[in-house]
Amino acid sequence: EDVDIPSRRVLITGATGLLGRAVFKEFNINHWNAVGCGYRRAQPRFERINLLDSIAVHDIIHDFQPHVIVHCAAERRPDVVESQPDAASQLNVAASGNLAKEAAGVGAFLIYISTDYVFDGTSPPYKETDVPNPLNLYGKTKLEGEKAILENNEDAAVLRIPVLYGEVERLEESAVTVMFDKVQFSNKSANVDHWQQRFPTNVKDVATVCRQLAEKRMLDPSIKGTFHWSGNEQMTKYEMACAIADAFNLPSSHLRPITDCPVVGALRPRNAQLDCSKLEMLGIGQRTPFRSGIKESLWPFLVDKRWRQTVFH
Repeated sequence: EDVDIPSRRVLITGATGLLGRAVFKEFNINHWNAVGCGYRRAQPRFERINLLDSIAVHDIIHDFQPHVIVHCAAERRPDVVESQPDAASQLNVAASGNLAKEAAGVGAFLIYISTDYVFDGTSPPYKETDVPNPLNLYGKTKLEGEKAILENNEDAAVLRIPVLYGEVERLEESAVTVMFDKVQFSNKSANVDHWQQRFPTNVKDVATVCRQLAEKRMLDPSIKGTFHWSGNEQMTKYEMACAIADAFNLPSSHLRPITDCPVVGALRPRNAQLDCSKLEMLGIGQRTPFRSGIKESLWPFLVDKRWRQTVFH
């Protein structure tokens, strides 16, 4: 029955990143004509586009004429944003506003990926209508990016999400998977944050939400504005590290929970839990249980291969 439908086209920015790769894959396997763009790691798989180059952005959008654009590209490391505020603002705010303008020009539905860090974490769970109050510069630039998107394109969508994990190319790609080495090397004790409440979310689930949102929008132009999506398992990093150890039958007694508020780096909200009922009411969403999702993400990085037999057989 799909034969007569002209190919649905989607453009994904930041397609080389952890979330962007999952979004590209999700649209691709669901019969969308997907084009991904990236910058440093783009070729040969993706188009190389500098999002700060407004002419290059204009050209790819006008040449490809996407129905949907999913804007995953961002500087998402809070400590990097603090140390390089101008570059972060250029990418997170200025490039986003320009992309929104270009999307409006071709009538493309734009989904801007934002963050739970727009909230201060003092009165969770947060609905889309709650007033943001970011504690750090990263949250501020993403909130400014939201405003730039909606000012330049009133039909766009903002999707706020929390900490992500998934199939990483390097452990450092995610604040969740980066803990795997601490877990595996149990000969030395490791301090792990047990203060901040997080809701680890699988990039595959966010990718599914983006596709479902896009497909609903194709049928219903009222789908726009701000949305929240998140995993529903509340865990500190210490609890995640213990769950990772448990998933691979590794010891966790060397992990030491630190219950004080962190004093170094960018300020973090204590608990920025997102209320996801708006998307759930639309019948949109998917949640992978943390234990199975993290096992799938991390087993290629298991150092002691003997464990693989016990984990997978």
